[in-house]
Amino acid sequence: MFKKNLLIFFVSLVYISAFSQDDVTVESEIIDINKQPLAFTSISIMSKSIGTISNEEGRFSLKLTKENLNDTITISTLGFKSFKIMVQDFIDQKIEIVTLEEDLVSLDEIVIQDPSSYVKSALKKLKETTYSKGHQLNMLYRRFSNENNVSRFLVEHYVKVYDNGPTSREFGPIEIVEARKSNDYRFAKKKQKFHAIKMIAKQNPLRIRINSKNYKWKIVDDTSYDGEDVIVLEGTDKNKKSKWIRLYIGSDTSNIYRLEKSDLNAVYIYKKTKDGTMVLSYHNREYVFREKVSPQTKRLLKLKEDEIKLSYRHEAIVLGIETNRKKIRVSENIKPGKDIGDYNLKYDSEFWKSVSLPPDSKFYKESSKQLENIYGISIETQFKRVKN
Repeated sequence: MFKKNLLIFFVSLVYISAFSQDDVTVESEIIDINKQPLAFTSISIMSKSIGTISNEEGRFSLKLTKENLNDTITISTLGFKSFKIMVQDFIDQKIEIVTLEEDLVSLDEIVIQDPSSYVKSALKKLKETTYSKGHQLNMLYRRFSNENNVSRFLVEHYVKVYDNGPTSREFGPIEIVEARKSNDYRFAKKKQKFHAIKMIAKQNPLRIRINSKNYKWKIVDDTSYDGEDVIVLEGTDKNKKSKWIRLYIGSDTSNIYRLEKSDLNAVYIYKKTKDGTMVLSYHNREYVFREKVSPQTKRLLKLKEDEIKLSYRHEAIVLGIETNRKKIRVSENIKPGKDIGDYNLKYDSEFWKSVSLPPDSKFYKESSKQLENIYGISIETQFKRVKN
């Protein structure tokens, strides 16, 4: 039996600022009763299919217009009851802290079945529990390229992605709308022969049709999402014990709210749309590998080996969804064999100021600082000077 008290969370430090006569921004920090940040929490206006997520420190920033004043903001994450409030009320009440009632979750209250049956049911119902019609994801995609744990190259793309849903093995057309990148300070300039955003779909176990029979499943925890009990199941590959998948499945709906896997330590987080189906909200992964370096580079970096440790840290944040086919506009401009760092688009600083990106996390700030310290040039200056 798994039983625990779910923490209360607070929304604190709320600010409202105006960028123009018609624009407002709601900024906040999301924490639990122990003042621990709630990372990757979904903040959405479901009726308009717009939103953002909190960063690793639980902070978020949502840019809206006066047309949104009567809309409802929904803040939701696993383990906590969803918090909903009208934008105008959020502003008028000058909210500094929102305390949610403690929620009790116990598997004693859930009909316990064979663990694999929950997985089979969730996979079988995937087409009905997720938004499986063609839709457009408006997404921020970023990649930090690191050498010996030091960031040496950052690329960020704002993209439009046509997605047919989780039953499709790949994304449809992908359009890079805006881009910015730092100077490329890498010694081992390893390039990927594709735009890394494609791997979100290609490496997602839900899309590549995982066979639940190949895993040994067990219930490892329980939590909740938006009032529904959620069972956390972990499947260990029967042929490779180090390989595993973890699914967060609603006990009533069979919704899959979160997926984690051992490969690349990847995480996929999903949120509800206005019709109750699930769509991708957030994804991250890290590819770690080693590459041989020249004797000169070895001496310069004072390496003991002929190889250098490299890593790509990927992050995808879905900022909006368009389901109206008449409004979907995605013009493919992704080129085969082209690395994410090789796309050259003019940097538009005003565009990046207008997007509801999560505030810079501690990791983002530290990584940016590393990029700045190399030659003493600010990250913003690099965005402006680099040929994008």
